[in-house]
Formats: sequence, structure tokens, C-alpha cells
Amino acid sequence: MNKLRLKWRRLGITLALGTSLWGLTVSATQAVQLADGTVTFAKPPTLIDAITTFRTVRVRFAKYYFTLLLPQTADEPLQKVQINLRQGADKIDYRLDQTIAAVGTARNRTESIAIAETQWDAETETITITLAEPVSPGTTFTIGLKPKRNPDFGGTYLFGVTAFPAGEKSQGIYLGAARLQFDESSDRDFDI
Repeated sequence: MNKLRLKWRRLGITLALGTSLWGLTVSATQAVQLADGTVTFAKPPTLIDAITTFRTVRVRFAKYYFTLLLPQTADEPLQKVQINLRQGADKIDYRLDQTIAAVGTARNRTESIAIAETQWDAETETITITLAEPVSPGTTFTIGLKPKRNPDFGGTYLFGVTAFPAGEKSQGIYLGAARLQFDESSDRDFDI
């Protein structure tokens, strides 16, 4: 029995010191580095909210906002976000040059965050937003997308959101599905 406890204690010390075990390294700063050097979040960001400024179908002035929180305990900055349409009755096209990022929530944005690149993959209906400078842990921030127009058909549209830490070799973590509802006519539109 004492030998078993000793083995578990050694294992606990190994993990606490951040030594590699099964190809993973967990450091005291909570970043996870795989054996091949890939970095991922140990404490992932949280998808807080998703809203649209206009819920009515075919509206050309809508904006879609996705708000994320990178917790202080993440200890790994965030550099890239992918948003892809996973469910909906219609495809949505975007004005990539009008994508924004800002510190704060959709209704309370403070300072802009520079975007290095915005890419569109039509096959997977995925927008990839790469920030010029990584977002620091402890930051709430919002990504704003500008569709060419809202979808032609009403219903619930689900957008998958994936976040990537800074670095050339980073592994994304899926944060969940953001839900936007579009209606034939709506009295719930607002402008931000």
C-alpha cells in the first residue's frame, strides 16, 4: 500500500512541476504545450454573448457581435477566432473589410483591437479573424461581423466559435455555438 501511495505522490509532484507526461506539459502558468510544441489553452476563453443589431430577414444594415472573455487564469494570450455557420436555412455572405474587434461588449466597446487579417472559407462557411496583437488574459472583447444582408429565410442560425492562443503553432478550442434568431418581421431590432 505504501508503494502505491509513493507512486501517486511522485506522479503528483511530476504534474505540479510541469514535467512532460503523455506528451503534455502543464506549467505553473496554466498554458498547455503538447510534445510537438503546439500551444493550447488550459483555461479556455468563454463565449459570453452573440447578438445581431437587426433580426429581420434580408436587412442590409445588420451587424453580428460575438463577445468572449479570456479569463485571467488563461495565462496564454488569444490571437485568432474562427466563426462558422453550423446551422441555418440560408448562407450568409460578409463584408470582410468591415470586420471589427474591440475591448468590451457589443453595447459597451471601449478601445479598438487591430485586425491583421480576415479570411473567408466559402466551403466551410468559416470566417477567421487574426488579431494584429494578441488579447491579454483578463480581457472581455467583441468581434463584429458585417453581413452583406441578413439571410433570406427566418429561423435559428447557429455559429460555432473557436479560439486560438498566440503563436505559430497553436491548437484551437471550440467554445460552443452562438445563436442568432432571424424573423420575417421583428420589433426587436436595435442599433449599436
